[in-house]
Amino acid sequence: MVDLRSDTVTQPTPAMKRAMVDAPLGDDVLGDDPTVQRLEQDCANLCGKEAALFVPSGTMANQIAITLHTRPGDEILLEAGAHPFNYEAAGASVIAGVQIRPLPGTQGILEPDTVAAAIRHEDDHYAPATLLCVEDTANRGGGTVYPVDRLHTLAELAHSRGLSTHMDGARVMNAVVASGVALDVRTSQYDTVSFCFSKGLGAPVGSILCGSAPMMRRGRRIRKLLGGGMRQSGMLAAAAIYSLEHHVDRLADDHRRARRLAEGLVELGFTLTAPQTNILYVDIPNAEEAVGDLARQQIHCLAISPNKIRLVTHLGVDDDGIERTIQGFSQQANTFRTVS
Repeated sequence: MVDLRSDTVTQPTPAMKRAMVDAPLGDDVLGDDPTVQRLEQDCANLCGKEAALFVPSGTMANQIAITLHTRPGDEILLEAGAHPFNYEAAGASVIAGVQIRPLPGTQGILEPDTVAAAIRHEDDHYAPATLLCVEDTANRGGGTVYPVDRLHTLAELAHSRGLSTHMDGARVMNAVVASGVALDVRTSQYDTVSFCFSKGLGAPVGSILCGSAPMMRRGRRIRKLLGGGMRQSGMLAAAAIYSLEHHVDRLADDHRRARRLAEGLVELGFTLTAPQTNILYVDIPNAEEAVGDLARQQIHCLAISPNKIRLVTHLGVDDDGIERTIQGFSQQANTFRTVS
């Protein structure tokens, strides 16, 4: 089976499992799990922040960050395809009591002029905008990487207008590898940063939220409120540590395989945008039917609209899997490919 539905389907490697079993443990809710403490300090250092908080999921990391930066009745600004608006079950409105204002972007990337125009003057009729969120890489944009200058410009603009900044960096390590720009440089202007271990990095569970020490202390209480205390979570933290030490550089292989897959599909006549990282969106009529036919060939992917399929490369897909996928699409090309 070639599973291209998401990079969340990755399985822990044998070496990662050994690291999990061997991890020294404590009770993280009581603050004494040494492996969690090590992970949080390592991640804070990577982001150039004071402190970090280990949480079960990227959604929880984002919701904690939104709650930290806002008050009920506030407004947060983000690109229309961003994760908190599309995939977090209206958590921002339920948990933080804020409204989301989605803004148009280009392949998931916000324009400074768009953000500036969206920050309205003070008026009792308006929800005050207090937080700007960016997503790097932009999933629904096609795994696109924010230019680092754009990241800095957006953050500086937000701060100059009195907004805080949060980076949803679920796949930011893909951005680091693709751009060659270090994580602490990419995140330097952002008040909080989250990133995920259970996507391209291949750990089974977990995300991290990084920021100032006072904010992470407050964040710990919000994590408890949300039911995110994990006790002997050092076993999960050990997998995350292993992923940071062994699975970052290899993300370049996922990017290379995504490019090879894109080339093969273009040769077959399919229409797509060349991938920057590990996510590929293919235009195809009757996407659900195409997904079913591919599944019968043991090639699994997702239809994200009636006419678009998403394919995601990861450490569970090798070169042979890419060639099998191209062959699978070849067998369906006459029926499903987009007519130029």
